[in-house]
Amino acid sequence: MEKSFQKYTTILCLVTLLSESIAQNPRFVLPTSNDWIYKPGGLEHFLVGTDGKPYTTGGFGCVRTDGLQFHEGVDIKYTSLNSKGEPTDPVVAVAPGVVAYVNSTPGLSTYGKYILIQHKIDGVELYSLYAHLAKIESNLRPGTPVSAGQVIGLMGRTASTYRIPKERAHLHFEFTLLVNDYFPIWFKHNCPGERNDHGVWNGQNLLGINPIPIFLNDLYNTHAFNLADFLKNQPQLCRVQVRCKRFPWLKRYPFFIKQSNMPEELIAGYELGLTFNGIPVEIVPKTEHELVSPSKVHLISVNETEFQKNPCVKLVRRHGGKWQLTQAGYKHVALLTYTP
Repeated sequence: MEKSFQKYTTILCLVTLLSESIAQNPRFVLPTSNDWIYKPGGLEHFLVGTDGKPYTTGGFGCVRTDGLQFHEGVDIKYTSLNSKGEPTDPVVAVAPGVVAYVNSTPGLSTYGKYILIQHKIDGVELYSLYAHLAKIESNLRPGTPVSAGQVIGLMGRTASTYRIPKERAHLHFEFTLLVNDYFPIWFKHNCPGERNDHGVWNGQNLLGINPIPIFLNDLYNTHAFNLADFLKNQPQLCRVQVRCKRFPWLKRYPFFIKQSNMPEELIAGYELGLTFNGIPVEIVPKTEHELVSPSKVHLISVNETEFQKNPCVKLVRRHGGKWQLTQAGYKHVALLTYTP
């Protein structure tokens, strides 16, 4: 991961110097003053790894436990400390938006104190998440508008089940998409006995996107970069058929739906192209005649290269020489397509 990121950053920097087009009204600002991702070889100073592990374990994706554990954001290193060794980095909103959720009780989440902000970028309903905060600005509550660069909190090391060491103090940052408005109802039916302290904003109902290429593309390729197109072009792990006509994702993220002249009344289901962590980046309407299985959910194909590259979420597995959805895969598709 280190070499690929460094190569990508170097190329973008060279293109920038040649075109002199840097920072032409970028959509985003960085969430802290740590801007090392914009410097060749700077990831080592931008990310902080887990205890005793390389800084790359602070990146996004299958970066932990030898590639078998998913990290759904990036851990951004502090730039300044006070006399007690605590970080003093202000945390700011990365784009204009509205506060969606505030968790001020560290014990309720492994993310400690965190805040979630809703944005509308290139037609995409995008959320940014800022976690492990030492404090959250007291005037922020759901519905509060924020501007890009507005201070929303202070970097810290809060968490529910453990205390992050001072040397690993960081901001856990995510770009994420909301899965289903009906999550609390789905959770009650599918997770009996479990607590849901965060309602629709439960982490199971959010799907993360790697923020680093978004920040880089936005700064160095501002005019050509489009967030919706970027998302639609993410690698697909598998294709799954679902027999359902309507679910909230279709309304929230219609740009993922492949353009079709098919009358709505003829749609019997959809073929979904899922990323390794379950984002349906391609949605193809299907008539009853076009559906390949009578099953409500049916795995059509798997991209083995993508599976080998990103095995950590485990939506699919090979069993007896055949690919199949795992229990986690079925559960994810059930949440994605759920309507009460």
